[in-house]
Amino acid sequence: MSLTRRQVTTAALAAVPLAVAAAPSATAWSARGPRRLYLAGDSTAAQKHADAAPETGWGMALPFFLGHGVRVANHAVNGRSSKSFVDEGRLDAILAAIRPGDLLLVQFGHNDSKAEDPTRYTEPWTTYQDTLRRYVDGARARGARPVLATSVERRRFAADGTAVRTHGAYPAAMRALAAEEGVALLDIEALSLALWQELGVEETKKYFNWTATEQDNTHFNPPGGIAVARLVARELLRRRVLAPRDVRRLEDTVPESWITWPEA
Repeated sequence: MSLTRRQVTTAALAAVPLAVAAAPSATAWSARGPRRLYLAGDSTAAQKHADAAPETGWGMALPFFLGHGVRVANHAVNGRSSKSFVDEGRLDAILAAIRPGDLLLVQFGHNDSKAEDPTRYTEPWTTYQDTLRRYVDGARARGARPVLATSVERRRFAADGTAVRTHGAYPAAMRALAAEEGVALLDIEALSLALWQELGVEETKKYFNWTATEQDNTHFNPPGGIAVARLVARELLRRRVLAPRDVRRLEDTVPESWITWPEA
């Protein structure tokens, strides 16, 4: 009789001593310091440096919406897919540092669709899901909690002003995997699409990296990075990944001046 993946995972966790397998209590977290939210993703979330300003990854703004008990460790890197991030050893680096009670938030999809690049391409319903499972299983094996986030949408509108989806089957594949594996899902693709639709064709330009020399409909400026980080924080609360004490400023104005770009 063959076992399902879930049965294998459950059996493995059951074999781990309770002190390791159980999530730490609030007292334990306090004693060891803040929990960390590790962010694995691509350029839409990554830390940007001075030579890229005003381009802003939403991961740069996420700390403004989290309480003092949660710290962001932003490992997102420009141009990476779920596959290339693993192949370059970046997931291993996170798993070497992550601790019980920490979070691993995973957002990939923008670059997984690049079929012309075998170092990054994954197929939505096979290799993409298989690769995402490595993040999920790796976090769980270390007592951390995996969280999946569908890719934030690009700025693209049809002729009639309707905001258009650009990520193909990748969001659906991630939703299905989250349901299968019992992983919390932040549907940032759907939420950002609704926000771009609400703002409209012209107003969305104020959220993306539109400058005098560049019209970038994928990456954000400070208002855009802050807006998407707010969506993420709200969903972390709504999905009960974080408690009310762990979030802040969800309805407050966050000044653009809080975004800074360190030297590379």
